[in-house]
Amino acid sequence: MPRPIRNSVIVITGASTGIGRATALEFAKKRGTLLLAARNQTALEEVAQECQHLGGTALAIPTDVSNESEVQELTQRAIASFGRIDVWVNNAAVSLFARFEEAPPEVFRQVIETNLFGYIYAARAVLPYFREQGSGNLINVSSVVGVTGQPYTSPYTISKYAIRGLSDSLRMELYLDNAKDIHVCTVLPGSIDTPIFQHAANYTGRQTKAMTPVYPAKQVADAIVELVNKPQREIVVGQAVYLHILQKTLAPDLYEPMMAKQVDQDHFQDHKPAHITDGNVFQPMGDYTGISGNWRGTGGITSQDVWDMARETAQKIGLPLP
Repeated sequence: MPRPIRNSVIVITGASTGIGRATALEFAKKRGTLLLAARNQTALEEVAQECQHLGGTALAIPTDVSNESEVQELTQRAIASFGRIDVWVNNAAVSLFARFEEAPPEVFRQVIETNLFGYIYAARAVLPYFREQGSGNLINVSSVVGVTGQPYTSPYTISKYAIRGLSDSLRMELYLDNAKDIHVCTVLPGSIDTPIFQHAANYTGRQTKAMTPVYPAKQVADAIVELVNKPQREIVVGQAVYLHILQKTLAPDLYEPMMAKQVDQDHFQDHKPAHITDGNVFQPMGDYTGISGNWRGTGGITSQDVWDMARETAQKIGLPLP
């Protein structure tokens, strides 16, 4: 049986903004004990204060997850402070918009160092404690693009595909060890209203935006909280995600050109040129530190449009859809 959240010690990476910040607040409402990790110490301390105001216990621990020694130190701090870790939410992520050949190699590599190796370092750090306790829940936040792919964000997409593979491998090893009370859960959100698009490195010359339909970060946070109560191997957040996965699985030759066109039309603000920037890939940014990036209602493709495209794809391959 999972431990009640009010009795659980929970580590959240990428907790200063977006999904991580929203998740911290939801756990705090349930009186969880939180260790909040991110690079931006000022924003992290703000989140910790919010969590305490809501009834949780929270420590802000500045951490760069691409540095394995800092992840190990975060883990040791949790054990030294509270004696255990019950839940670890791997959420820290950065992004890069560029055509594959035009992405600077050092920026490309750092996205993968943060998004993938940050998760690997965390798993290597926390799983020994889970094994010693005989229980624990590692929650890895991936993405719909970890199933479907998309253009212009190749390192981000690579990392999100790899996170699913990492989760699968860990679950299988735990099964072989008969570690029934240690869970590895993967979350596949759709396009979420967070500041990641303001923070992203950008070498396209076009300002980026969240691709519609856009879902609130709280929807992902609620799903993560539910995984602590009822662990599952993999969950989807956002109705459109189901449709994208269905289309990619059943008709990849039709889906990929459609997705490429959709991203090219709806992931950018073409009337607003963008300067070249490495965003927050190497250093945290001081602005846009809230949960929302103010992307809700920014127009573009709607849920109905996604349904229409799904029906069109289904008709082409002879598969009935409601």
